[in-house]
Amino acid sequence: MGRPATRGAGAAATLLPALLPAVLAPLAAALGLASGRATLLPVLATAAVYPTFARLILRGRPGAAAVAAVLWAASLAASIAVITARDPGRTAGAVLNGPAYRDEMFAFIGSGHGRESEPARFVPQHLLHLAAFAVLTAASGGLLGLLLGAGLVGYMSFYVGALAAGPEPGLAALCGWPPWAVLRVVAFILLGTVLARPLLARLARRPPAPLRVRLWLAGAFGLLLLDVALKALLAQRWAALLRPCLGGIAPGGVHP
Repeated sequence: MGRPATRGAGAAATLLPALLPAVLAPLAAALGLASGRATLLPVLATAAVYPTFARLILRGRPGAAAVAAVLWAASLAASIAVITARDPGRTAGAVLNGPAYRDEMFAFIGSGHGRESEPARFVPQHLLHLAAFAVLTAASGGLLGLLLGAGLVGYMSFYVGALAAGPEPGLAALCGWPPWAVLRVVAFILLGTVLARPLLARLARRPPAPLRVRLWLAGAFGLLLLDVALKALLAQRWAALLRPCLGGIAPGGVHP
């Protein structure tokens, strides 16, 4: 009779820490966007996830750490998009690179042409982000990598929120984040979990917990390759799908 209860308690002990960053992410988004300071949002968002992420890795639970980071990223993205959709003008100054990325994406959606559909232009940008993320993650035990990730999620979600402020909010909410971008976020988290372990273990003066590093890296880089392939094949079709969200606004324009 006691075994099911014991197993249930163990499952709860595993699940609850992984959920905490996702619960804190909306508060971080609300405070960061309300502040009007573009540097505050990624700092608060990182503070919501890093303690849990690092603690789970040090406890030998890298899978739970990765799950916690994925749920955090999803919660943060949804929170930023919802808040932005209510008042895109007010939140514009609180998101690093937000207005510039929004304008670029609106122009792409309106015309079907731009960096999003040109591998010769978007692949170097992806490689730059990947290299910066890897170096920052390894050098900081994951802290600066998550900070960079929070910035990237921030401006992409701001664009989705601005798109949802138009005439087709449902379509924007469902399709504003293309599937390849979601794969990229998951890939970065898998890679970041692997790269954060060595420094965290040294700081804690303990050997890293066992991890099938090659399998994790293969998963991360496999998702990154799929990201590039899907983006190259589908980006223009995705732009056409989202075009009704602009409501006839000229390429390069923004919602009033």
